Amino acid sequence: MLDHDLGTFGIRAERRHIAAGLTYIPATPFHRLGIHVGAPVNASCRCDGRQHNRVQSHGDIDIVPAGLDGEWEDDGDCSILRLWISPAIVRCAAEDLEIDPDSVAVIPKFQHRDPGIEHIALALETQMSMDGPSDRLFVESLGKALAVRLITGPFNPPTVAARQRLSSRQSRRLVEFIESHLHQDLSLAQLADVASISVSHLKVLFRRSFGIPVHQYVIRCRLERARSLLVLGELPISQIALAAGFAHQSHMAQVMKRILGVTPASIARMRQ
Repeated sequence: MLDHDLGTFGIRAERRHIAAGLTYIPATPFHRLGIHVGAPVNASCRCDGRQHNRVQSHGDIDIVPAGLDGEWEDDGDCSILRLWISPAIVRCAAEDLEIDPDSVAVIPKFQHRDPGIEHIALALETQMSMDGPSDRLFVESLGKALAVRLITGPFNPPTVAARQRLSSRQSRRLVEFIESHLHQDLSLAQLADVASISVSHLKVLFRRSFGIPVHQYVIRCRLERARSLLVLGELPISQIALAAGFAHQSHMAQVMKRILGVTPASIARMRQ
């Protein structure tokens, strides 16, 4: 499946148990990362015409660009947190940084250390292992953050002035758009278009202006919409979930319990 498709988000995270011995990984159209998790093993890697012999320790990262295959051989069983990311996300990240996408590249790296990449990978794994559907805005934010860390080449990312905020007009338009489109699967690109700024600037300025990231704000709006509809009691809980932008009733219940500590049914009973 991963040879041709990464689904909706263009990114995937998955923890895999690797048995001792030789593992061949064919080339794919996607950039891929392997993060060693757990006890160290003696390992060798043959990729990009190079041979690497090393002790592979927890947190070591191999970065393999799209189009490269390779062989990895370990002297013991191990766990690898694997990530695949579409080159299109990397190009979009470069464009958000206002640099020429053709001037940057993802290059092979072995036993790379980057706590930021490790943190992003763990967050992606958590999102993609949930019973309900992943939070689109959150996954997109993580994907863009990962892409920026993978980009190499000479560039100076545009800075956002320390005190810059969204204008009152931009804030109002965003609030109105989010409130009127909660039932839809919102994306960072949509919201950036509403504010007439780049995705990278949206993420920074939104947090400064509202005090929380975009995806958290949208989740709060959805929960408040659902709570209001539950209290009114005019719709079945399954319809309320869809009207508030959740994929289904179980998804709404899971998010509500995690964030508010209550269930939809308990809120519905409050009106009685």
